[in-house]
Amino acid sequence: MSLLWLLLILMGSLISGCSHPLLTTPQMPSGGINSQSPDEYPTYSSDGRYLAFASDRNGHRDIYLYDLQQRRLVSLPNLNRRDSSQDQPALSADGRYIAYISTERGKTDVMVYDRLRQRADLLSANIRGSVKQPTISGDGSKVAFQTSQRGQWNIAIVERKVD
Repeated sequence: MSLLWLLLILMGSLISGCSHPLLTTPQMPSGGINSQSPDEYPTYSSDGRYLAFASDRNGHRDIYLYDLQQRRLVSLPNLNRRDSSQDQPALSADGRYIAYISTERGKTDVMVYDRLRQRADLLSANIRGSVKQPTISGDGSKVAFQTSQRGQWNIAIVERKVD
């Protein structure tokens, strides 16, 4: 018996003993969140209520927030701007804060949008080079992201005051 057949039999017995399916059929939420963008960077709030993503659906890169309980897009006043792109969102635990990448100042910057205040704060004002892939702590007090400031990609962490 070849090694390949032995592995196939072993894998088959492991799979048949699983109580959870290995492949699931994804649910497609209704309510108009479909788009043609190849990279949307979907992210959930850890409470499971919100889904944030970036999309080119209006001719420029914007961030959208979808309320999974109410099955509708949530308005984000003062976040998306026509003269720049917003991308790579990350959500705090309750979805109040959205960390993201913006080109508002002509280069990539890390911003944090507060849904209660309807305002964004710039976190990477003193960073030279590019930034990407922000992530935010559950309470919104810390944001980590990659930066090329020192000639190679490194991780930076910014602590911020939250209300």
